Parts: sequence; structure tokens; C-alpha cells
Amino acid sequence: MSMIFERKLPIPMDVKERYPLSAELEQIVAKRACELRDIFTGKSDKLVLVIGPCSADHEDSVIDYISRLRTLQDKVQDKIFIVPRIYTNKPRTTGDGYKGMLHQPDPDAKPDMYKGIVAIRQLHMRALQETGFSCADEMLYPENYRYLSDILAYVAIGARSVENQQHRLTSSGLDVPVGMKNPTSGDLSVMMNAITAAQHKHTFIYRNWEVNSEGNPLAHAILRGYMNKHGQSLPNYHYEDLVHLCDIYAKSGLTNPALIVDTNHANSGKKYLEQVRIAKEVLHSCRHNSDINKLVKGFMIESYIEDGAQKIGEHVYGKSITDPCLGWAKTERLVLDLADLR
Repeated sequence: MSMIFERKLPIPMDVKERYPLSAELEQIVAKRACELRDIFTGKSDKLVLVIGPCSADHEDSVIDYISRLRTLQDKVQDKIFIVPRIYTNKPRTTGDGYKGMLHQPDPDAKPDMYKGIVAIRQLHMRALQETGFSCADEMLYPENYRYLSDILAYVAIGARSVENQQHRLTSSGLDVPVGMKNPTSGDLSVMMNAITAAQHKHTFIYRNWEVNSEGNPLAHAILRGYMNKHGQSLPNYHYEDLVHLCDIYAKSGLTNPALIVDTNHANSGKKYLEQVRIAKEVLHSCRHNSDINKLVKGFMIESYIEDGAQKIGEHVYGKSITDPCLGWAKTERLVLDLADLR
């Protein structure tokens, strides 16, 4: 066998017992869960912003960034509900490169999965303790969700995972909003099938247990753009794209039609500065079409302290080591502008 079994890792229950949430923190998570549910069910018309670094890399700079979001949230609380991104897993198209804090809690050191499990729980806990934010993470590995299941506000399923059966079935058992991205091919039927699967009940194997899920009525769409057969990035956030998705949802019979627009990735062609224009264009579409306005619940924005990205080992504080991000000054201006436009 070519795999070397390094060590057996602790199960989620053991990690949660070692690093538990206090009753006070549990109440904060529950309160935010209710607020977020109200947005996705249409009871609240606040705009959701799932916003933060492409990948969480260094704990101190991530917490610094989220602390800034806390101050900003207080200024726009009547219009906007912020869910910071703490993305601790990084999908890699070729499998090479930095795979996130779960794999490498220190980006300059070799992978250590045990330290990674502890590091991601401690980071999410620290954000909750110091800023009152329960945050978002991408569910790259469905089996690992339970390490953070008591603390997350929002879960995203990536473009390369959305067609996977285990991701869909696991999503059907979560009690937080789960965003299903369109695949990199742009085929919206794949995304809609994933949402349908996540909203239905299932019996399946999860972490060696036979489990029954009740279905997740908060599963919804994320449009992130796509790649054509020539490998070129193409957007799917324009007015016509949004009308098309409204029509698809109207025929689907799905509960709580909802859309989060990813302003980066193929929608921006990874030109991160375009995120500002894209978000404002979508809100412009919302003002001109009541169906779009009802469907669009918010945005996913890649943002950090410094503009752009750097290579691992350069050590520029608060600058992404994966995809380029919008810097803090531009982020603050964008969020304030979105509140004014809402």
C-alpha cells in the first residue's frame, strides 16, 4: 500500500470536549442563527455579506481583520448582516499548493492534521469570543464538518464539490444555511440538483454511522461565474443571468428561493478590484426587478487587510497567500456604500 497511516486523529466529540463553547457563546451562535434564518426565509430584508480572506492563514491577522468587521457591522446593522469568512480548507485544482489551515496551521511548516484540527476550532472560537461573530467555512471535507458544527453560521459547498453525493447528503443534515455554488462548467442544473438533494430527507453513511437527515430548507444557490471550453472566465451575475435563475427557481418547487452572488472567482476573472463594481451592479438589478430583489440575499466577497496576494514566505501582514483579495480601505468603503444602496 502506498499510503502511510501516520496516526489516528481524535473524533469531533473529543475535540469539542477539550475546547468547549460556554453557555454564553452558545447563545450568541443561536441568536445569529435565528437572524440568518430570517433573512433566507424572507422575514428580514437585510443583506448578507459572507466576507473575508480567500483562506484563513495566520490567526492574528485574521482576528485583526474580523475585529475591523465588528466595528463596521455596528455601523450598518440595520441594513447588513456580516458573516466573516474563516475558510480553513483550500481546494486545489491540481492538488498542489497550500491546502489551508486544517492541513498547515503554519503555512511555512509541513502539514500537521492534528494541530490543524485544533487550530481551526480555536480560530473560530476566538472570533466568536472576541468579536461576537459566528463565521462561515467551506465544507471541503464532509467528514470534518462535525469539528465545527456547533460554531458555524454558514457553510459553502465549492464549485468542484457541488456534484459530489456525500456533500449533498451531508448538507441535508445541517441546520445552517448551505450555499451550493454552480460548477466550474457553469451548468446550473448541477447546482439546482444539489440544492434539491440538500433540501430532501436521506439515509446515508456518515463517519461510519447510519444517519437520517431531515433535509435543509436553507440550502440555496451561489453564482460564481464559470469557465468555457477554452478555459476563459465568464460571469453569471448580470441582469439576464439573475432573471434566468429566478425562472429556474420558480419552476423548481424548492423552499426558500435564495441566491448569494460570489463577486470574485470566475465572475471577476479573479480581478479582485472588480468585486466593488459587481456588487453594485447586482444591487442595481435588484432595484429594477422585484423578483431579483426577492431572490438575491447577499454577496460573497474576498477581502483582507492588504490588497492583492503574495507568495508563501513573503510575510506581508494581512495579505492573502492564495487568491487576491480586496484590501481593508476599499472593503470598508464598499460595505458602507452597499448599506446606502440597500
